[in-house]
Amino acid sequence: MKVLNALQMKKGAKADSRSVSASLTQPVQFISAKKKDDDWAAWNIDWLEMQGMDYLKKASRKILKNYKLAKGIIDKTDYIIEEDNDYKDLMDVLTKEDESALELKFYPIIPNVVNVLSGEFSKRFNKVQFRAVDDTSYNEMLEKKRALVEENLLMDAKMKLTFKLADAGMDPASEEGQKALDPEQIKSLPEIEDFFSKDYRSLVEEWAAHQLVVDQERFKMQELEERAFRDMLICDREFWHFRMMEDDYEVELWNPALTFYQKSPDTRYIADGNYVGKCEMMTVSDAIDMFGYLMTEKQLRSLEDIYPIKSAKYQVGAMQNDGSYYDASKSHAWNTNMSGLPYRQYVSRWQNNPNHGTDIVAKILGEGEDINTWGETNMLRVTTVYWKTQRKLGHLTRVKPDGEVLTNIIDENYNVTEKPIYNTNLFKQKTKDNLIEGEHIDWIWINEVWGGVKIGPNLPSTWRQPSTEINPIYLGINKEKPGRVEFQFKGDNSLYGCKLPVEGRVFSDRNTKSTSLVDLMKAYQVGYNMVNNQIADILVDELGTVIMFDQNALPRHSMNEDWGKNNMAKAYVAMKDFGMLPLDTSITNTENATNFNHYQTLNLEQSSRLMSRINLANHFKQQAFEAIGVNQQRMGTPIAQQTATGVTQAMQQSYSQTESYFIQHSDNLMPRVHKMRTDLSQYYHSTKPSVRLNYISTQAEKVNFQISGTELLMRDFNIFCTTKTNHRETLDKLKELAMTNNTTGASIFDLGNIIKADSIAEVSDILKDAETKTEAQRQQEQQQQQQMQEQQLQAQAQEKAAEREFETMKQDKEIKKDITVAEIRASGYGAMMDTDQNQQSDFQDAMEDMRERDEYREQMNFKREESAKKFANDEAKLSIDREKLATQRSISKDQLAIAKENKNKYDMPNRAKKDQKKKKR
Repeated sequence: MKVLNALQMKKGAKADSRSVSASLTQPVQFISAKKKDDDWAAWNIDWLEMQGMDYLKKASRKILKNYKLAKGIIDKTDYIIEEDNDYKDLMDVLTKEDESALELKFYPIIPNVVNVLSGEFSKRFNKVQFRAVDDTSYNEMLEKKRALVEENLLMDAKMKLTFKLADAGMDPASEEGQKALDPEQIKSLPEIEDFFSKDYRSLVEEWAAHQLVVDQERFKMQELEERAFRDMLICDREFWHFRMMEDDYEVELWNPALTFYQKSPDTRYIADGNYVGKCEMMTVSDAIDMFGYLMTEKQLRSLEDIYPIKSAKYQVGAMQNDGSYYDASKSHAWNTNMSGLPYRQYVSRWQNNPNHGTDIVAKILGEGEDINTWGETNMLRVTTVYWKTQRKLGHLTRVKPDGEVLTNIIDENYNVTEKPIYNTNLFKQKTKDNLIEGEHIDWIWINEVWGGVKIGPNLPSTWRQPSTEINPIYLGINKEKPGRVEFQFKGDNSLYGCKLPVEGRVFSDRNTKSTSLVDLMKAYQVGYNMVNNQIADILVDELGTVIMFDQNALPRHSMNEDWGKNNMAKAYVAMKDFGMLPLDTSITNTENATNFNHYQTLNLEQSSRLMSRINLANHFKQQAFEAIGVNQQRMGTPIAQQTATGVTQAMQQSYSQTESYFIQHSDNLMPRVHKMRTDLSQYYHSTKPSVRLNYISTQAEKVNFQISGTELLMRDFNIFCTTKTNHRETLDKLKELAMTNNTTGASIFDLGNIIKADSIAEVSDILKDAETKTEAQRQQEQQQQQQMQEQQLQAQAQEKAAEREFETMKQDKEIKKDITVAEIRASGYGAMMDTDQNQQSDFQDAMEDMRERDEYREQMNFKREESAKKFANDEAKLSIDREKLATQRSISKDQLAIAKENKNKYDMPNRAKKDQKKKKR
């Protein structure tokens, strides 16, 4: 150990080790990166650990009391009349009559409420949606939208117009038809705008959704969320830690009783604070599992000796160091040069040190079975801390000789290469505004997150010894030494902002002390326990009905037995066995004349006192429920003479009062947690050439997803989380309604999907599809009935038309017959005449005219039938063309759907080939 005098220190000499007092103040943060060495980082960790220990001493008592109340464990300090007891006045009143009330049992109110709200939370439906909001994703959406319009919508609109043209009798192949089908004339449809505003998801958004499912399965997010919700109810705070490892990350939920932090009063979330950390105790094996890959061989071997210091456990304070306690595992210098016995006594008595009190970490963890059963002998204290320090950056303004101005952001290692020249004719101050040529730098300070882990014995956090054999081990976050965290979470509102990798919140600390749901009920739970314990004592001590008589009247000899004088036990047995009490008032038995003849019974029951305590207990319970807005209907307590409507209204009112607890966890905090988890996953995956995600869906289907890691670079996400009240109950009612209602038209397959559904949306979609099928069937049946009626009417009309045609034909034939008969008769009159002198009688001329007329009529009828057949054939061809167009439309839609599904599969190799070609160039 080097000893320095005042002159040497004045000349700048420094000691090899930092003194204890050095850790009483935080190191300066506004220094250059070169000065932030390993000792500076260790100094920060020491100081932050000391601040954390002081914070835990102040905050842990209240938090531990709340956890005990939530678990139904009696904390006797709540019932002891002390100056710092918050319920001193209540104890004075309740224990005034009966001092034995401090022998307590727990009668739960708070545990029941916490369990009910936690159970409701586990049944709620939480939905997480991702939207990429960066420019690249927006441009991708526009390009996808344009391609979809060109490939799908134009085809769909073209087919619609083709059908309209065909129905109008226009040939689609004609010049007029082709003009109507021009793509420039087809506009985008409203349903496309609706699709892109609601249902469209880019490839990176699909990755975020798949990554959420994978992380929920990996980290058991549902279990962590339920535990975090209980933490919020019990102590009004929860902390989510994002642990960064070599090639992966992990999501952890920190214990609120072991977590410390510092933030501004108006800063709501822990990630935006100044520092945050956690002090815990680990076994050597756990420390090696978590941090062993960062330790050197020397550090790993030091874990064997770092704790416990076995020679430090002296029972007699005045015992001298006579060599009996020489620690052979340490060096000779360690045993001779150090303070020896005083130091070891100081270490062994750390838990009872009057300056620090009992070790708070051991006290907090001692409430559990792990430390309480085996002690802290083989435990290491592990402190993980993150803090914001300042980093120096500069805004570089460079003016070239030709007048071109360039700007850039540089760090403090930048060296000026071109000397600046300023125009100081008007302003003497040299700024970028009057820079003529050269380089000008405006320096600023921004925040960045540093982190580290300290592993050592459960000893004073600032104790620093010259020997490295007992010094703590200082590690970084995913690195061997403390330093800058590799991934800096981006701030919300500032370009240079950053976040601590621990997200959380103290929910009700605005202008008051943090008050949880348990805090609101705590006083009533204490009073409820006290009153119910008094009721138990009253029942035990109650005498009931007793008999008053002269004890000298008890017989000395009765029932063939010698009782002896004043034997109350024999009298009690006789009353119990035979239901009577024999007495002997003779002078021989009493020895003296007795004048007491008033035998009577006395009622010593304490019913009034008992009822007063019962009423007081019910009052405490009712006030506890009213303090948080929970009623007996919601707790499942049966209430006489209340209608089902009244129960429903009471429960809805109760839900509205406790909804804030669900909203502040699910809607306010969890989106930030998922945002940081997604950002961290994006950082790790962006360095991989290909990202492959495999998991099993809730329908037991294997899901495979693949994306290029470079696709995730420079992407920014917005996270939207929603939670719905009483989702599980509504879902169960919908399932029951769907199963019992036989009018929905759902098939066996649909009913099976309803049973497997996990959300209301899935059940609603299935029921909607079933309703659509039923409506289609109903419309089809109506169409069939209408067609049958039309066919009947048509058949009747055809029958009547046939009758009319038959009558007409019959009449025509009669008329023709009459005409023919008349013509024949007329011809007969001219049989012997030849008016036109054609060497043929006029009768023969008339018969030829009649024959030619009949032939002409037959030819006209044949041509008319031929024209009708041609028209029918043309109609059949048009119908076939319509069917072909419909078939082509269906095939195009199927091909488009297949192309969408296989887009990633075909795009990935092309992107990989392009990347390889770029690398080769």
